[in-house]
Amino acid sequence: MVAHAGEKAEESGVFHCAKCSEKVEVKKGAKIPKCPNGHTSFDRRTNEPGR
Repeated sequence: MVAHAGEKAEESGVFHCAKCSEKVEVKKGAKIPKCPNGHTSFDRRTNEPGR
């Protein structure tokens, strides 16, 4: 799974930054924000409802 800041989240969950592992929680359909350190790529999503 690869996602980027500014994209619409296809699923709800906690997105993990690919560069620093910071986490952001995003609801399905919401715009993915930058991580707290300003990075824009996410390589993992955890805490997905129903999975």
